Amino acid sequence: MTPKIENLAGMLDLLRRLVECESPSHDKAGVDGVVAILSAELTKLGADLQVIPNQHTGDLLIARFNPQQPADQKGFLLLGHMDTVFPRGTLASMPYLESGERILGPGVSDMKAGLVIGLAALRRLQEQGNMPDSPVTFLFTSDEESGSQTSRPWIEKLAQEACLVLVLEPGLPDGAIKTWRKGVGEFHIVAHGKAAHSGGEHEKGCNAIQELAHQVLRLQALTDYARGTTLNVGLIQGGMAVNVVPDIAWLDVDLRVMQPGEAERITEIVMNLQPVLQGTRLEVTGGLNRPPMPYDERMQATFEHAWQLAAGHGIPLTGSGTGGASDANFVAPLGIPVLDGLGAIGGGYHSPNEFILKDSLVSRVDLLAALLQDW
Repeated sequence: MTPKIENLAGMLDLLRRLVECESPSHDKAGVDGVVAILSAELTKLGADLQVIPNQHTGDLLIARFNPQQPADQKGFLLLGHMDTVFPRGTLASMPYLESGERILGPGVSDMKAGLVIGLAALRRLQEQGNMPDSPVTFLFTSDEESGSQTSRPWIEKLAQEACLVLVLEPGLPDGAIKTWRKGVGEFHIVAHGKAAHSGGEHEKGCNAIQELAHQVLRLQALTDYARGTTLNVGLIQGGMAVNVVPDIAWLDVDLRVMQPGEAERITEIVMNLQPVLQGTRLEVTGGLNRPPMPYDERMQATFEHAWQLAAGHGIPLTGSGTGGASDANFVAPLGIPVLDGLGAIGGGYHSPNEFILKDSLVSRVDLLAALLQDW
């Protein structure tokens, strides 16, 4: 059953309001503005609301439906984030825009459209009398783009109360949902050397940048495409002047892993790196932020069940994966079925060209409602 056109118009109105409420991860006022908009919409749906205060990042919002069910009855968890990567003021050069089949704007795909889809699916189920008998919880997080440091405990707590977690991150450009994701980590490495005049006393110095050059080659060599493991030294800085032997330099390296256990293997190597040049020393911090979400037996069974339910409604469903991570990565190691990428279809994430396909708002409501109704 396709939503009435006025319901689509309502979705577009809500999407515009969310996009135009700029909400960078570290802008508490901006994210709390999204909380206010969503709270008003959820109140109309009769949800029980709980706001989790955050001092430095935006508040978290939890909406519960059918909370009167027994506490030990497993329900559904819908998961989405309210923050974006775009700094306040981006709307001036990147306004919300409906252009043909595309809708553009900061955070429109990642992932404010997913929030709209989640609310629209719940509204439809209520109107049709098809809401699940089991509890439905919708967790809106505030710091996914910056690592989910404050959100993670709530994600893990609520996921353990669910039989299925549905993550409303954007789908892949071909419409596939995400059935695997790489784990993500980061290391910060500081090399300490000894400063000296590069002309008069070059031999008395220990070049921290030279030391880091050795470490860059070591780190990059740990990439193993066969295992799905990549390391990327993406930032490096050091020195104070061209005529001074630098006594300090640092780098940041991004880690992506596919296989469980691989992050631990790489972390042990990186944390035990030794300097090459005499007179230098290294400081290494960091580690894994999000564990991998592999396409294992549990994920295969979860996707196959979802495919069958979708097919029963005439909805095509495909699955694939990405090297990027989401809050679904925190759910997978808990042994709880999870499906990701149920949000809008589009592309250009985190770029001035971020967009969604308007029709996907309707098709993703169809899919999400079918999964909640029949699971």
